[in-house]
Amino acid sequence: MPRSRLLAIVLLGFASMPSAALAEAPLELKSVTVELPFGDKVIPPGPGADEVSRNCFFCHSAGMLLYQPALSKSAWIKIIDKMIDVYRAPVVQADIPAIVNYLTDLEAK
Repeated sequence: MPRSRLLAIVLLGFASMPSAALAEAPLELKSVTVELPFGDKVIPPGPGADEVSRNCFFCHSAGMLLYQPALSKSAWIKIIDKMIDVYRAPVVQADIPAIVNYLTDLEAK
């Protein structure tokens, strides 16, 4: 066996061996507590407000709902369907018409 090939095999053997110098210290996990701010915005009362509160506030704040662009009823239905189908939002099917009407009326004001 040529010397260069033997040297290459020896070097590869050493390179593949784990090194104690490269060993990392074990990862130490710590629990932390974080307090998130509670928004001071509330949605206006009206027909459908209860349905919006029950179904939408799992993921969205009142402030987020209040600053949505004006959309048609069909656009809101598509958005709600996407939230249910893609994001698995726990929206009650019977509440969807009231939610859509509330959001559409809210934007008209």
